[in-house]
Amino acid sequence: MYYLLFNLAMSDIGSISVMVPKAMAMSLKNDRSITYAGCVAQVFFFVFFSASGYSVLTIMAHDRYVAICHPLHYERIMHKGACLQMVAIGLIASLIYATLHTCGTFGNTFCSNIVNQFFCEIPQLIKLSCSGFSIMETGVLILSFSIALGCLIFIIRSYVQIFVVVLRIPSSQGQKKALSTCVPHLTVVIMLIASGVLVHARFTADSSNLDIVLSMVYTIIPPMSNPFIYSVRNKEVKTALRNLLHVAISYKNILKVVL
Repeated sequence: MYYLLFNLAMSDIGSISVMVPKAMAMSLKNDRSITYAGCVAQVFFFVFFSASGYSVLTIMAHDRYVAICHPLHYERIMHKGACLQMVAIGLIASLIYATLHTCGTFGNTFCSNIVNQFFCEIPQLIKLSCSGFSIMETGVLILSFSIALGCLIFIIRSYVQIFVVVLRIPSSQGQKKALSTCVPHLTVVIMLIASGVLVHARFTADSSNLDIVLSMVYTIIPPMSNPFIYSVRNKEVKTALRNLLHVAISYKNILKVVL
């Protein structure tokens, strides 16, 4: 489980690092220009890290299913070698998908070089295309939708089976303990679905400012929220936050006395 969390954290860090540093540099320098190669790199790595994070979330759903529905076989099924293989397959698939998506996007002829966004975003780049969707990009979008829908169905199926098993647990305390291990992952998945809804809403947004805000919400907030979601149930993290809060309150009281 911790190995999967590590990979999810790396995917989150990667997707944030692709956009935020460049966006901050643009804001500080008041220069929104980016090279063609830099734009290609942004698209490729953002798609790669997003796809790899989604694949890790799918694997984590299977991990929770095995842990709750087949606890006695957990060490045999979810051993280190199996986790390495599943993550490796997800990374390879994400690499292929990012390559196809990037090639499909930049295989178009662009009528303008002005992107109304804080990073090189595929929907905005397609809007600049003289011919719209290419055949390759259309095929990639259909493939990506099919894979994403398949992973979502797998996650939902896993949780349906988990809830069925949990409801059979006689004690309410046992039910709460079992479900508590699924809450962080389920929260992240719900945020991912909400982000997908925002992506769809962006195509109906008429305001460019609203378009940028929605893009920031679905690209930045979920990766930044994941570490907090998974660490808030950790006792050591709770203790550290509580101590930090006590220090801040004590320091504030001391300043009031001095002033």
